[in-house]
Amino acid sequence: RFAKSREVEGRIMNATIRRNPSGKFFVSILAESEVQPYKKTGTSVGIDVGLKDFATLSDGTTHKNPRFFRTLEKKIVNAQRILSRRQLGSSNWTKQKKKVARLHERIANARKDMLDKISTEIVKNHDIIGIEDLS
Repeated sequence: RFAKSREVEGRIMNATIRRNPSGKFFVSILAESEVQPYKKTGTSVGIDVGLKDFATLSDGTTHKNPRFFRTLEKKIVNAQRILSRRQLGSSNWTKQKKKVARLHERIANARKDMLDKISTEIVKNHDIIGIEDLS
């Protein structure tokens, strides 16, 4: 089963094949192409990163912190407990290890998706972005 993300535009420079712990293969292609800048909006925003809300913008917008780990915590605990009881290196241990890896991958993908969506929205709507210095 092959899925492609999009057509490659420009001159292909490099390709990297990678397999993640859950057994899926990925191809990353580096291509040389023209960058299309976003239109100027003339706005600026400051970002305050917190624990309760993931980010609060100076214009009053808040982005909630969906705790992805908490939603799958029980499943991960059970899967890792089963894995710890399997004999190291057996076929059932290998299958269980893949199940644990898939759960961790789901959390990582959900976090990355949220971060990509929030950052893209902020960059598209604001020209100047200021972030707090925690020190």
